Amino acid sequence: MSTVHHYKSNLRDVFFNLFEFLDVGRRVLGKAPFATLDEETARETLKQFERMCSQDLAQAFAASDRDPPKLGPDGQALLPESLKRAMEAYYEGGWHLFEIPTHLGGVGAPPSVVWASFEMVAGSCPAAAFYLFGSFMSRVIDRLGTPSQRARYLPQMIEKRWGAAMVLTEPDAGSDVGAGRTRARHVEGDVWELEGTKRFITNGDYDTVENVVHLVLARPEGAAVGTKGLSLFIVPKYWVNEDGSLGERNGWRCTKLEKKMGLRASVTCEIVYGGDAPARGLLMGEAHDGIRQMFHVIEQARMAVGMKSLSTLSTAYLNAREYAKERVQGPDLTRAAEKDSPRVPIIAHADVRRMLMLQKSHAEGMRALALWVASLQDEIEQQGGHGHSKGLDRLNDLLLPLIKGFNSERAFELLSVSLQCYGGAGYVEDFPAEQYLRDQKIDSLYEGTTHIQALDLFFRKVAKDGGATLGKLFEQVQLTIESGEGGTALTSERALLAAALDDLQAIYMTMLGKASESVHHVGLQGNRILMATAETVLAWLLVRHAAIALVKRDGASDDDRAYYDGKVASARFFCREVLPNVTYARGHIERSAMDIMDLPVEAF
Repeated sequence: MSTVHHYKSNLRDVFFNLFEFLDVGRRVLGKAPFATLDEETARETLKQFERMCSQDLAQAFAASDRDPPKLGPDGQALLPESLKRAMEAYYEGGWHLFEIPTHLGGVGAPPSVVWASFEMVAGSCPAAAFYLFGSFMSRVIDRLGTPSQRARYLPQMIEKRWGAAMVLTEPDAGSDVGAGRTRARHVEGDVWELEGTKRFITNGDYDTVENVVHLVLARPEGAAVGTKGLSLFIVPKYWVNEDGSLGERNGWRCTKLEKKMGLRASVTCEIVYGGDAPARGLLMGEAHDGIRQMFHVIEQARMAVGMKSLSTLSTAYLNAREYAKERVQGPDLTRAAEKDSPRVPIIAHADVRRMLMLQKSHAEGMRALALWVASLQDEIEQQGGHGHSKGLDRLNDLLLPLIKGFNSERAFELLSVSLQCYGGAGYVEDFPAEQYLRDQKIDSLYEGTTHIQALDLFFRKVAKDGGATLGKLFEQVQLTIESGEGGTALTSERALLAAALDDLQAIYMTMLGKASESVHHVGLQGNRILMATAETVLAWLLVRHAAIALVKRDGASDDDRAYYDGKVASARFFCREVLPNVTYARGHIERSAMDIMDLPVEAF
């Protein structure tokens, strides 16, 4: 084990989700708009992608953390050589074309397979993952831009591998995007000039590409206050002429790189627009609809962050498991009193097994949730894209706060558990555990904190449609319980799931009543609601996985039988050890009180 070769994928579990549970090979691959891939090709492609991630990307994980980017005298972020090599391997392999639709010259892989590949990028070298954002941003311009904007940007962004960044946050606004002060002044046509300062911009500038394209939220002169007054602008580092050729340097500069706890190789920039030279941009789609347009990017970023968290937890678990198998320490507890009892690998110790199963069951549950949602996105695209299937759109939107909020919050807790498996060895840089912890913490902070996800879930995704989408989700869970999925072998797990579902329904009913008394109840208990909802959904998916595993284990190879037994064990452990949290959450929420909101500030 080393930090250079740290990454351990779980391709077996990815394949189980895609092809045994979600049946992507039959339902999606080979059918429009994903006709270019069949199951065999998808499997082989993901195997090749996994090798590239394990070898080329993973080598930059620790090296770029120890030798992070620096800000050059011209205001350009200078990346370390290890990261440059990793990104070059990605592009030379043509992997940036994987998610690009066929009409733009790409492979046109479905979201489920694309997100499966992203898990491996984010797990092997998370800092690299968001430097590779240009492919997605080209899809945003393809969807939202005018014909002239598409012709101007898309060939170059894809063929020349331009970088891209989403630009929202300002020093005084933070998560309150509507308080942004960056201004836009109309010049002519779709050309505007921007002026203002943005902060905490992920990969806002770097030296490995000839151009970096910003999608910037700014407020046109005379526009309304708040988010409704914001518009979205395409603002390149180098101006792009109408024929697609590069023009002069545009008027924005990176003025600062943040010094951070982790994810150090991913530059976090302060960007100043205007000042010495105009910062020109194009109004996206020639429409003043910025926040709605930007949400296409925000939702992708939130899904990506949730995937990053689960991938970090997954590789952390697999590294801890390997260490636990190799590290010999102490006797078996049943023979601890015997002076001559043999020393055993620490995986024989009950507490180590408990810690490993916490990681395993959560990583598998998080992956099940994320890839299930990705498969919903497959269906949405098959039906014509967002807006053509409102039921699927709403279910996808309902589940995104769980992926981002739950995965990021719980993964940080469990990465601490993962480090604990090593004892003192986990605290040093010889093993990747400490960097996993540092690199992942940002996930519960950026792209909307955990509590922002909780408020989004309750107000925008549940209360706004009267709980209709949530109710349909509950019906699916209830169907698993009532149908006896998994037979007698999973009777206890279905009973625990039924109890959790009852408690979760009571939680929502209780909070709807309390919210009418004071919305501060949602503020106080929102995170609990988010976590309880996610735990119930994860348990449901793990039970369904276990039902498939119970059928497939008979007649399977030795390796597959061990894998399927592990799937059943994950479901049983999660339902028994984690799912009771929902009952505890219900009690807390029913007892929710306003006393701390009435407390004077001086008393804190």
